[in-house]
Amino acid sequence: MAESEIEVVRALLGSKPRPVGWEERRARLDEVGAVWPVAGDVRLEKVDIGGIPAEFSSVAGADCSGVLLFFHGGGYCSGSILSHRRMVSEASRACGLRTLAVGYRLAPEHPFPAAFEDAIAAWSFLRQQGIVAKKIVVGGDSAGGGLTLALLQHLRDAGEAAPACAWLASPWTDLTMSGDAMASKDAVDPLIHKAYLEELAQAYVPAGFDRKDPRISPLFADLRGLAPLLIQVGSDETLLSDSTRLAAAAGAAENAVTLEIWPRMIHAWPLWNARLEPGRRALAHVGDFARRWLE
Repeated sequence: MAESEIEVVRALLGSKPRPVGWEERRARLDEVGAVWPVAGDVRLEKVDIGGIPAEFSSVAGADCSGVLLFFHGGGYCSGSILSHRRMVSEASRACGLRTLAVGYRLAPEHPFPAAFEDAIAAWSFLRQQGIVAKKIVVGGDSAGGGLTLALLQHLRDAGEAAPACAWLASPWTDLTMSGDAMASKDAVDPLIHKAYLEELAQAYVPAGFDRKDPRISPLFADLRGLAPLLIQVGSDETLLSDSTRLAAAAGAAENAVTLEIWPRMIHAWPLWNARLEPGRRALAHVGDFARRWLE
């Protein structure tokens, strides 16, 4: 069943040519991400974080003393609260928490460090609301996974309390694109290819910045002293090496790390959890992981 379901998703992604302009790309990701809407029992609440749009989501019985803080993917140049609403709201159900999805500023209009600054602002917003750090799970997919890691590093270096744990779905951790899977998985990945990532990286990283800056490519960060990590990645991703190398480096730095490689899955497959059983199972694993570490 999973094989036929993932083929439906692949067909959806390949049903139209890849758009060219930034606005067209953003509209396309919103379209494919929101093709299956949120469940009828999901409650949504818009939030303004000093000009940064955000959205709480929850289902009945969610623990409102804790929050899953989520940063969407899209290569720092696209993606939105809308594109990831189904994924985030079902993560709420799995974790038994409210979620806060953040519509951080996008490149090329707002290059680095705009998204990084917005991630810090979102964390500060939750803390100012009285949410205890150990009741917060931080997560994100793709570029949002990179933002999650950058935020964890910032909190550690600033001497601030760490979240309970972090969830990284198909994270983009190396904007130098040096992973072996860039070549070995190129023929099976329907979404992410090196030339496309290079275009995104050029839009996000200003001239003169080293792409190995750990706020940009957290694979190259000092990974000691971070919150426990759950890394989920599909076997058919060109970003597979971003996850496997991160898991090895974070584990060698004496962090608690769980790496899951899902057979035949593609980039950020939990987005399509409404019609993809492995997407639902992946989110269930997130819930189990979060409850293990939440206080």
